[in-house]
Amino acid sequence: MDLHKLWGGRFAEGTAPDMAAFNDSFPFDRRMYTQDITGSIAWARALAAAGLISADERERLVDGLEQVRAEFAEGRFVSQTGDEDIHTAVERRLGELVGEVARKLHTGRSRNDQVATDIRLFCREAAALLDTRLALLQAALVEQADQHAASLLPGYTHLQRAQPVTFGHWCLAYVEMLERDRSRLHDATRRLDSLPLGTGALAGNSLGIDRAALAAELGFAQLATNSLDAVSDRDFIADLLYTGALIGVHLSRLAEDLILYSSAEFGFIELADAYSTGSSLMPQKKTPTAWNCCAAKAGDCLGIS
Repeated sequence: MDLHKLWGGRFAEGTAPDMAAFNDSFPFDRRMYTQDITGSIAWARALAAAGLISADERERLVDGLEQVRAEFAEGRFVSQTGDEDIHTAVERRLGELVGEVARKLHTGRSRNDQVATDIRLFCREAAALLDTRLALLQAALVEQADQHAASLLPGYTHLQRAQPVTFGHWCLAYVEMLERDRSRLHDATRRLDSLPLGTGALAGNSLGIDRAALAAELGFAQLATNSLDAVSDRDFIADLLYTGALIGVHLSRLAEDLILYSSAEFGFIELADAYSTGSSLMPQKKTPTAWNCCAAKAGDCLGIS
């Protein structure tokens, strides 16, 4: 029964099915399972350090949480009615694995500071992965620039030939764009790098939790200093969305240039067969599908697809 939800203490009636379908976010936020479990493991250790649970209870919670993580990672996790979000799903399964001690995990913690922490961890990891991939793309462009430092190419304005440049110079223009994108990622990451966990629902925590130790374990550079702001701040998401949208624009621009340059009218480059497709009607046709998809997916970043 959903009367046993984390928030169900004062309710005498269960959630209506249509309300549950409208409210439940588990199909979306299940992607944050590893961040939620990582935060919960840190919280179990903080509870033990504060003397609120025993060392044995801490180890049972940590072991159980790692089992839940493995189930998600291996595609074995089975959701149930009542798993309204990733947090309740994890704690429900934890209770099945370790018993009543699972109820102690939520001591002193609100879903408010839990959600805020999960999202920051998720965004930080996503930004780091994106930064790594942009660096790889920059390296590939630099390699091409080295190989074609003297390869002449028409420079265009308004799609009209204007002044001669080199293909290497063209490549390095995108290296510069991507460098600005990476700088924006680093700025956004710096702003999100403060820990909200331990600030409770909105007014802090009085149970003696060592938040500095929590921050160190979870890799946060600093603590969120105001509990009201800590649980409500989502500015960093907007920062990352803007940065992601601009990255999409730059990648779309790169792809569109390459699409043009690979056409018969331009004929400067040719995409490998392994990254191209053909036509069911026109056997001579070779479509630069990898670049077409890259250009099209920029719409997802901009929210206009």
